[in-house]
Amino acid sequence: MTDGALRQRLTAILAADAAGYSRLMAADERATVAALDAARALFREQIEGHQGRVIDMAGDSVLAIFETASGAVAASLAIQQKLDSASNEVPEARRMRFRIGVHLGDVIEKADGTIYGDGVNIAARLQGLSDPGGVSVSEAIRGAVKGKVAATFEDQGEQTVKNIAEPLRAYRAKAGSTDASASKHSAAEIDLSLPDKPSIAVLPFNNMSGDLEQEYFTDGITEDIITELSRFRSLFVIARNSSFSYKGKSPDIRQVGKELGVRYVLEGSIRRADNRIRVTAQLVDATTGRHVWAERYDREIEDIFELQDEMTQTIVAAVEPELGAFERERALRKPPQSLDAWETYQRGLWHMWSFTKKDNATALPLLRRAREFDPNFAAAYAYEGYSHLLNVILGYTDAPGESLMAALAAAKKAATLDDKEPAAFLTMGRVHMMKGEHDTSIAELEKSLSLNPNFAAAYFALGFTLTFAGRHDEALDALDNAMRLNPRDPLMWAIKTICSLTHNLLHKYDVAAEWARQAIREPRATSFWPYAALASALGNLNQIGEARTAIDQAQQQKPDLSLSYLEKTLPTKQPGELQIYLDGLRKAGLPE
Repeated sequence: MTDGALRQRLTAILAADAAGYSRLMAADERATVAALDAARALFREQIEGHQGRVIDMAGDSVLAIFETASGAVAASLAIQQKLDSASNEVPEARRMRFRIGVHLGDVIEKADGTIYGDGVNIAARLQGLSDPGGVSVSEAIRGAVKGKVAATFEDQGEQTVKNIAEPLRAYRAKAGSTDASASKHSAAEIDLSLPDKPSIAVLPFNNMSGDLEQEYFTDGITEDIITELSRFRSLFVIARNSSFSYKGKSPDIRQVGKELGVRYVLEGSIRRADNRIRVTAQLVDATTGRHVWAERYDREIEDIFELQDEMTQTIVAAVEPELGAFERERALRKPPQSLDAWETYQRGLWHMWSFTKKDNATALPLLRRAREFDPNFAAAYAYEGYSHLLNVILGYTDAPGESLMAALAAAKKAATLDDKEPAAFLTMGRVHMMKGEHDTSIAELEKSLSLNPNFAAAYFALGFTLTFAGRHDEALDALDNAMRLNPRDPLMWAIKTICSLTHNLLHKYDVAAEWARQAIREPRATSFWPYAALASALGNLNQIGEARTAIDQAQQQKPDLSLSYLEKTLPTKQPGELQIYLDGLRKAGLPE
């Protein structure tokens, strides 16, 4: 944004001021100034800790904006709770209490960071409607954060306020779990309400060449577009596996939007003939069915990587034209130097994502061949490592130690070649978890997510590791993100199984049992893990008959299943961390 430029954007706005400030100053100026300074420091800490930015702190007021509505509400509630706790020793008449108002609306932002507009005015009016020590939010905020924050909302009705033409409906927000408990960290359906940021799913492009061999090529272009879009923090991008669940179908775009919880859907087709390629693409607003943008590209095959970059930039511009220049700067992309490397890599991924023992055995040599074509192809090394890792996780190898060493070596090579390749840090994070190195695992997975904030697989891996590191609430947050970004993930049974185990460790056995039942109902749940999770939860509920049935079903999948095997396979940071889980299985009759 150049000097003097204006930018209009949708944002969450917090407005606050101190109630009775003049009275407090008249009674004791020195103490009031000290209390105000302490409050300002707390406001800044919580705002910045919830992805917000302080705009102004003039006098006794605070104005801030946030990247998300949930961040604004969570920060507001945390501020009021901490201010209340900090004033416990202060006489009631001397306590400094703030009114806070939060609204989701348009603002005009100047180059110096100041903001103006109706959104600011409405937040200020909501602040006036709040109680001292309370938070009032608009209807837009309440709708945006439903099921995403631990809060209840009390309807204050429609309010007529100064300089706002239409009546303003306000809600008192209070810390709690009633509104959130129906979806957050529970066994209800995944919350598919539209995110605060622009959301998009990229459906598999249709292969119009009439040659099945071109499926890898077409899928590869689709996957690369998803990967490049995912690097934008300002976008919410559905993961590859959920998008590809529509492959070979002609779904109603509005239905896709509802099933994946997105506003935009990109679809298109690819025709390849000799060294020429034609790509058609169209972006549709899934809430209305309206076409937002459409384009046709005719290129030489040698231009494939430039074509992907051009399409990505154009799509982003169509989805969110108000993106600032600094948000458009994507991580440097290092495409392979040969098309042979890229196509072989795509074939390898196609097999790897099928998750069967046979397909994974086919994937490994293809991924090796891709990086032999191009020794600098970091992503090929990263997913070669992940393929080794899958052999361990899914029980496809008799030498897990050797597979983990091979996985880690390949991932480290990928990171050396390209320190912006998120898959390299995903693989390293998962390997370190399997080796019982939890802190290192968490650091690597957080690095992966910093490079690709829409990486569902990294959120799942992080949730997995956090569970066994004893950080259960954080684990559930990460698992929620994984499910939301990839609601049709073929590994959904695994995510739900870890949700079950985590709730079990939190002594929430009923919830744990329901998550396990949901995991078992997933179409690809052919592993013993969800049955073991159900058996443990039921054992802890003393429902021994059902628990033993679940044990029988687990042993049908893995006849040699034992408590010692589970304890060895699931390394925890603290000794005895799995005791609750193992005790439930012991009650269910699983042998030592």
